Amino acid sequence: MPRHDRCFPPIAKRDAHTLILGSLPGQRSLQMQQYYAHPHNAFWKLIAAIFGADAGLSYPRRVQVLVRHHIALWDVLEAAERPGSLDSSIVHASARANDFAKFFRAHPRIRRVFFNGRKAEQMYRRIVLPTLGEDFSYISYEGLPSTSPAHAGMTFAKKLDRWSRIKESEK
Repeated sequence: MPRHDRCFPPIAKRDAHTLILGSLPGQRSLQMQQYYAHPHNAFWKLIAAIFGADAGLSYPRRVQVLVRHHIALWDVLEAAERPGSLDSSIVHASARANDFAKFFRAHPRIRRVFFNGRKAEQMYRRIVLPTLGEDFSYISYEGLPSTSPAHAGMTFAKKLDRWSRIKESEK
């Protein structure tokens, strides 16, 4: 029986207005039990730069930066078979989405969802969005470049420019 990777619980307070979605934690994140734990993943470095935080903060303090800025963090998939860490290795037939209707009801202030990479956006639009109906039509969606070290074709500065949209959404 193939092993299914499972996502972590969301990082989210009830007052969150923005949600960032990845696809599914990679192997290093699963080992460390932390979102974006791979040392070459740019996620936490981008968050630090956007919000003026120390890039060397401990994981709990990094999480506090998100929470303080009313940003939630989760993954599109609750579980899936995926040999390795690449999104392209996700076995689509095994993919099970998280319960977003329940999540959005529990976090009624969320108005914007940002996707960390194209795969997260594609899976959400294919698996999740058709199940939501009109109840959550007020939510807007935007794809951002992947922070994964596998997405090295874009400079950090260009990623930072695009990712800065998450701060603009606070207004």
